[in-house]
Amino acid sequence: MMTGLGTLAVLFPALFLLLGLGCTVIIDPYIQRRQRQIMLIIIALSLSLIGQNLGENALFASRSNLALKNFLSAYGYSVRPVILILFLTIIRPDAKKWPWWTLAGINAVLYFTSPFTKLCFEIRETDFVSLRGPLGFTCFIISGILLAELLVRTILRYRETRKQEQLIPVSVALLIAVSVALDISMKEEQPIAFLTVAIIVGSVFYYIWLHLQFVREHERDLMAAQRIRIMMTQIQPHFLFNALNTIRALYAKDPPLADRTLENFSAYLRQNLESLSQTDLVPVSKELEHTRLYAEIEMLRFPNVRVEYRIEEDDFRIPALTVQPLVENAIRHGVRSRKDGVVIVSAVRDSGKHRITVQDNGVGFDAENIDLTGESHIGIRNVKERIEQMCGGRMILESEIGKGTCITLLIPDSAGTEKEEEKRV
Repeated sequence: MMTGLGTLAVLFPALFLLLGLGCTVIIDPYIQRRQRQIMLIIIALSLSLIGQNLGENALFASRSNLALKNFLSAYGYSVRPVILILFLTIIRPDAKKWPWWTLAGINAVLYFTSPFTKLCFEIRETDFVSLRGPLGFTCFIISGILLAELLVRTILRYRETRKQEQLIPVSVALLIAVSVALDISMKEEQPIAFLTVAIIVGSVFYYIWLHLQFVREHERDLMAAQRIRIMMTQIQPHFLFNALNTIRALYAKDPPLADRTLENFSAYLRQNLESLSQTDLVPVSKELEHTRLYAEIEMLRFPNVRVEYRIEEDDFRIPALTVQPLVENAIRHGVRSRKDGVVIVSAVRDSGKHRITVQDNGVGFDAENIDLTGESHIGIRNVKERIEQMCGGRMILESEIGKGTCITLLIPDSAGTEKEEEKRV
């Protein structure tokens, strides 16, 4: 048996871990209310396991209150599968839970009736020695089934995460399995069972891993909301009305051109809608095609405007809706008031980076004092944020009043080329 100081040495870090985990769960902004409640229940059950271990050992040492010791032993064996089920509930909130709870219920019934049936364990009244019954391994078998289910469900749900991250839930499963083997092999009672310690430590690491997934899901939700915001800013009502009016007028003058323009308009709208579900980078050639569809419609509306393309390299990938918004901004706010307005779109490889430039000879503005946080510059701000977040690039904004504007997007090689992506597939 451990001394009081040895017990404290084991107890203190376990309690400290649970306290820290509880505080972290309470203040975590990324987990849902239901997930937070389940995690707090897991922490409470883990604390109860510590109390159960300490109480059971105290009764063993004093050789008193056999009924309470039976109850505490049955409780300890019954609550461990419940903790695994709660983790399963976090991973699969919509899954059918009755098979899990049926196993946990059978386990609890067997252990709580063991003082009378002696099926799982027996505590001799003469010397308080615990003896394993014919079904003494029921808790370990059921916990093993639930642990395997938890591991499989976790990997299946988050199989798209980094392989290094997958090592965390696998390590937790191995830790619990090793702790069970140690508990079975130990002949002397421990102040806190190895399995209890493994559950506490595993809960902390499992929560850390889940937190990474919660943050990633939160970021995906933000990106989805951002794509919708981009969509709303890109398809302005005035552009829709003006484009349709242009097409209608063309049918009276040049029906073939009207048909071609209507096809371009339809393709432009379709690609905008597709961008709502686009979470990965797209080939720059696709983004340039989208830009051409928009520019051809605008050049029909504004004969004084022309858009030129100087593409020396298009074998790389960028976020969707990055070049087209810049061209739209150049036409709407820069060159359409000019007698001979020109927008030049270029793409080259320069010093290990892919450089995309949208330059115009428009009215220009004071680039040093521009505030990109305002609603009037939401298009440029969206491009800047997605270039930085999705491919680690950056945007350079240069403008001079009366002379025009130049916006440069620098895309690192790490964003990947189309050929490299094809090889991966």
